Amino acid sequence: MPTPITRKGYEALKAELDRLHKVERPRVIEAIAEARAHGDLSENAEYDAAKERQGFIEARLAELKGKLADCRIIDIAGRTSETVVFGATVVLIEQEAQAKKQYTLVGQDEADLKFSRISVQSPVGRALIGKRVGDMVEVTTPAKVVEYEVMEIRFEEL
Repeated sequence: MPTPITRKGYEALKAELDRLHKVERPRVIEAIAEARAHGDLSENAEYDAAKERQGFIEARLAELKGKLADCRIIDIAGRTSETVVFGATVVLIEQEAQAKKQYTLVGQDEADLKFSRISVQSPVGRALIGKRVGDMVEVTTPAKVVEYEVMEIRFEEL
C-alpha cells in the first residue's frame, strides 16, 4: 500500500537523497582515501569514523530510495472536504482542559510536533480521519483517554 506524502514532503526527501548522493557520499569516499594514506588501518580512528559514516550514508540512501518508490503524492492545494482527510488542518478543543489545539495530518516522514504536524498513522491522526465539524473524538493515550471536539477543518499550503 503506497504511503501518502505531500508534495513538499516528497521534495524534501528527494533533496536529502540528492544531497547524500552528490555531496556526502563523495566527501566520505575522499575521507576514507585520505585516512588510508596515513598507513596502518588497524589503529586509524579517522578511517574507522569515515567507514562508519559511509555505512550510515549508504543505509540512509537505501531507505530514502525505498520511501520515494513507495510513496504517493497527495496534492492538498485548493482541496476542500467536510471530513478530516490526509492534509487537513484540524482545530480541536480538548474537552477536559478546554484547550484549543491545531494539527495538520501529514505522512509519517513529515510529522513534526513543533509545527503541529502529526502523522495520519499516529493515534490522534487515526482517530481524526473521517470526522466532521462538531464530532467528538476519543484518543486513548498511555495515561488516559482524551476527548476532543472537532471545531474546524481546512486545507493550507504547507
